[in-house]
Amino acid sequence: MSRVTLGDVAIERRETLKGAKADYPIVGLEHLIPSQITLTAWGNSSDNTFSKVFHKGQVLFGRRRAYLKKAAVAPFDGLCSSDITVIEAKANLILPELLPFVIQNDAFFDYAVGKSAGSLSPRVKWEHLKKYEFELPGMDEQRKLAELLWSMVEAKEAYQELLRQTDDLVKARFIERFGECKNQMAKAGEIMLNLRNGVSPSKSGKHHERILTLSAVTQGKFDPSAWKDGYFNECPAKDKRIQAHEFYMCRGNGNVALVGTGVYTTKAYSDLVFPDTVIAAQIDDTRIRLPFLYVAWKMPDVRAQIVKNAKTTNGTYKINQNAISAISLIVPPLLEQDDFLRFVQKSDKSKLELEQAMKAMEAVYNKILSENLG
Repeated sequence: MSRVTLGDVAIERRETLKGAKADYPIVGLEHLIPSQITLTAWGNSSDNTFSKVFHKGQVLFGRRRAYLKKAAVAPFDGLCSSDITVIEAKANLILPELLPFVIQNDAFFDYAVGKSAGSLSPRVKWEHLKKYEFELPGMDEQRKLAELLWSMVEAKEAYQELLRQTDDLVKARFIERFGECKNQMAKAGEIMLNLRNGVSPSKSGKHHERILTLSAVTQGKFDPSAWKDGYFNECPAKDKRIQAHEFYMCRGNGNVALVGTGVYTTKAYSDLVFPDTVIAAQIDDTRIRLPFLYVAWKMPDVRAQIVKNAKTTNGTYKINQNAISAISLIVPPLLEQDDFLRFVQKSDKSKLELEQAMKAMEAVYNKILSENLG
């Protein structure tokens, strides 16, 4: 095992497309999923400004806002955003199948964040990334390590698929039970009260607060550990802090699939404020249970309304309070909601067991990365 820099064993590719782009899939930052090493989303429209070429097997690293941990292996040739660094292995020095794990690694992301420049959209350059140091085993050990790590990725994806299937079962049961209840529809504005946006941090504010990152809301379950330091000209008001038993929605994101997605809280976090990319709402609990709203809000007809009403500017999708209030959803009597939620609780128990197994496997995965590529 030897100590190397990324630049010793890999190069940045800066190939530019010379001809027509019609036949190329495109990958933007919104297609890279945080902490996911396989690429599962991309676009096919030629109506874009992308001209950077990537090839199958190369690593696509999101150099803007590196703290989002976006890096994936390209499964095909295509075009990508200029905010993506294309990295290729020097195959005689590092196994191409192992390079993605050097990049999709907490130690590498921490290094990239530390070398990033810029306040609103920090970016990191290859000239800094190539100086990242790590331990690299010999080629025989690299093959064994890559095989082990990819098998763990496959196992993780299998767990994720089981989680998706469990969610799909809940959706199917919801549609089966309530899909024809058109006489039980209500506007979101009738059950969501006191809708409000969060606050924007200031570059030179004197008040220091912990501010949620958008991922705290978009991951499908409220995550109070997803926060960063924020500074404000004035101390944020109480209603800009995380309250108990409220619904929080993504107001704006580069990925339209995440716009409007919501989570609910069970307790207050008075030391956390939420950003203006999030909309908060109190709930009329005489009409709807928060867990039921959470399920109903994910139904295909509701999502279709949200996407339809989202506005886009330069690829950034947003939805406002008025559009949220106009969304129609099914709100059956509370007794029927409670009965359905008993089924949801059983599904949640199954999901919890899967998530715990996946978390244990990820701990082993991270330990292997640290011990072998640290």
